[in-house]
Amino acid sequence: MGRRSKFRFFPVIMICIAFALLSFALIGQQYYGTSSQDNQVPILSIDNFQSGGQDEESSFQKDCLVLINSSEEYSVLAEEDIRALFGQLKVDADFVDVSIENIPSLNNYTKVVTALVEYSVLGERAYDLMDWVFDGGGLMVYFPPQGDLFFRALGAQMGIQESGWAMYETTGIRLKTDLLLGGQGKDFFINESFESSLTLDLTSDCIIHIVSANERELPILWERQHGDGRIVFMNFGIMGKAYRGIYAAAYSLLFDAFCWPVINASSFYLDDFPSPVPAGTNAYIEKDYGMNISDFYINIWWPDLLELAEKYGIRYSGMIIENYSEELEAPFEVNMNTQRYSYFGSDLLQNGGEIGLHGYNHVPLCLENFETEVIGETGLSQSYEYDYWKSKENMRASMEELVRFTSDLFPDATLQVYAPPANILSADGRQMLVEDFPQIKAIAGVYTEGNLGYAQEFEVAADGIIEIPRIISGLVINPFMEISALSELNLHYVNSHYQTPDEVMDADYNAQAGWESMKEHFTEYLDWLYTSAPDIRNLTASEMAGAVQRYYYLNVEQEVTEDEIILELTNFQDEAFLFLRINERPPEDPETCITGGTLQDMGGGLYLVTATADHIVIERGDA
Repeated sequence: MGRRSKFRFFPVIMICIAFALLSFALIGQQYYGTSSQDNQVPILSIDNFQSGGQDEESSFQKDCLVLINSSEEYSVLAEEDIRALFGQLKVDADFVDVSIENIPSLNNYTKVVTALVEYSVLGERAYDLMDWVFDGGGLMVYFPPQGDLFFRALGAQMGIQESGWAMYETTGIRLKTDLLLGGQGKDFFINESFESSLTLDLTSDCIIHIVSANERELPILWERQHGDGRIVFMNFGIMGKAYRGIYAAAYSLLFDAFCWPVINASSFYLDDFPSPVPAGTNAYIEKDYGMNISDFYINIWWPDLLELAEKYGIRYSGMIIENYSEELEAPFEVNMNTQRYSYFGSDLLQNGGEIGLHGYNHVPLCLENFETEVIGETGLSQSYEYDYWKSKENMRASMEELVRFTSDLFPDATLQVYAPPANILSADGRQMLVEDFPQIKAIAGVYTEGNLGYAQEFEVAADGIIEIPRIISGLVINPFMEISALSELNLHYVNSHYQTPDEVMDADYNAQAGWESMKEHFTEYLDWLYTSAPDIRNLTASEMAGAVQRYYYLNVEQEVTEDEIILELTNFQDEAFLFLRINERPPEDPETCITGGTLQDMGGGLYLVTATADHIVIERGDA
């Protein structure tokens, strides 16, 4: 055989070898390169912490009095809001119902928060309150009253030059100062607005931080010196989780210096990822790219997400699902088509990400009694669109199959986080997870209450599960989520976002605009986030859980002297982060003024304290 004949099949052989190598890469990645990088913020044993947390009264900061009126519906709502906010800020206050209780001596307190619709109920004590402020107290008006004549007599001392009788609908807010991280240069609109603000004009000695986002620029948040004391007025009236960070910033203005623990974490979740890749085509994808769904995910969607991850330091947490079947009874069919799982999951882990648990299929862990116990009692409008599991045994078997499937594919992955399908989780399902799957340390539901979503606080539950709610979702961030993101950046110093791969095919997520448009919207959000908080920690889901655990148990006792700010921490572990608002005599050099940690100037009088010890001293600047 001649030389030419000997090598005539060489190109074909090389193509076959290349194809084999590619197939090996797709199939065999579960055996190579899947070990997660070392956990930056490991979840600690509960034995590391003393008793504490937000649900337990502390001996710290009992210098605040909150005045509410149980006969006023809006005051009752405000009490609930204040208690929740103070739980996050670690403020322990006395609540007094002025409709049935006498107001104690104001000299026992340094701060008072009023949440009253009618101030006439205070009688002569209203004038005592203003005299107390004049002598050095701090007063926060939590929401605007209805403008009764009694309140109008006090208004001049609060900086109100004149006010009308009609209430004003605030449809958006605009920052006039740098009080809020990420607030300046951008209007934030309110989906749930109503006539909640007083129409008014202020005296020239007021410092106005927030106004309405329109030509009128109605004052929404201002502060004013009153003698030796200080008044902070929230002319907003809209409450709830989405606005807590704004109220927290307002409360912090009452102090020469005020400190509270924060989480310092940014996490991004990919629900239904890895998951079965839909077959066939999609009109939106085919129109823009001329390719099927599978090729789009491999060649466009996933490389673009990795490019964003590299640019911003994101470390995605993929919440795996085995299939989209409607099986509800064991034994469950095993998904044997694992090539795409291996490819995407290994790539996710190699890029510093994490794999968590979502579901064997997309049916939430709910038994048939879920509808009567939850939907019937609450009157929620969202319909439950799934079938119910017939028994807890079947629910358990489905999760066991998911754990087996995932562990076989990614043996080095630690499966510590569960994200409920459709963000729905029943009490029965949660109990089953706690009792039968001890490797699950955290549950990632949603932050905002409403409909059937499993709503959470950032906390450690009584059963030891760490609650790590997701705050915003989707590639196109709507106005409600924008203001929620702003609020949480300023309350917990946290970002928590999730998306699903199938958003690019769903008109409800604006898929008709095309992937490039959706990606552009998402990039705008990322630009805002990492410009506002360039040093926020990028964490995976389980690292977020470790960060929430440390935040939840941390308590801080603060003392402000003539020359120093002294912070004493309890339940300090290997790290701790705190926000510190300094309104009077800020330090001259943040890098050298602190012992026991570091101090970073965040702007607007806000500092990030990174604690390296449980005793921190910060030198104040010159008077």
